[in-house]
Amino acid sequence: MKDLSLNRKYSVGILLTFVLLASVMLYAFPAISFFTGIKSNTAGSFYISRIVLWVVLIIIFLYTLFVERGSFLLQEEKKYAVSFYAKAVIGLYLASVFGSAFLNILVHLVTHENTSDKLVAISYLFKNDYFLIIFTCLTAGVMEELLMRGYMQPRIEKIYNSSIAGIVISAVLFGILHSTYGTIGQVVITSFIGIVFALFYKKYSNIKILIICHFMIDFVSLMIMNFIDFKHLSVF
Repeated sequence: MKDLSLNRKYSVGILLTFVLLASVMLYAFPAISFFTGIKSNTAGSFYISRIVLWVVLIIIFLYTLFVERGSFLLQEEKKYAVSFYAKAVIGLYLASVFGSAFLNILVHLVTHENTSDKLVAISYLFKNDYFLIIFTCLTAGVMEELLMRGYMQPRIEKIYNSSIAGIVISAVLFGILHSTYGTIGQVVITSFIGIVFALFYKKYSNIKILIICHFMIDFVSLMIMNFIDFKHLSVF
């Protein structure tokens, strides 16, 4: 009975996390514009939307503390040598980038869809705004990895008593959250990266490596966008 009650709390926490993240992705900019008067798709509104994501993370931390009454990270964080960190980050980065590039080409050949207009519009906000670039990458790396891999994945695994379920479902939810960019490619690519990261987290149980790698992927992508009008990069 205790496990059943805890699994229910896990289910509610997962649903709460997904709903809050989806709400931010869908309604953050209209809400910011309504309450502050700041126009959508400006650097100011983007800063505020990233701060809201940190608030979501705090809410889930509080839910873990006061409702679940347990540890935020169910998987014990393992320690590794600095050399392992370097190899793991580089390996994950290369697997993610080359895998995403291949899938991007494949999806384009099958669907003939254009680059996300929303993604292109957002990319112009980062032109020469290096603090916004760093803040955005840091927010995505910390918030998404802690919530999707650190929080959701092991709880889904507990609920279904299956590591495969934890990996696949968390990755699919990660992809669905990026459907707000309006392209199939964004969903497929982020789901793929979600699987790669989830597999790594299950095997090595180190969220810090994933945060660093996530930050690196976004940072490199945004810096390239800053200097080159390259519309086919996948920023997530």
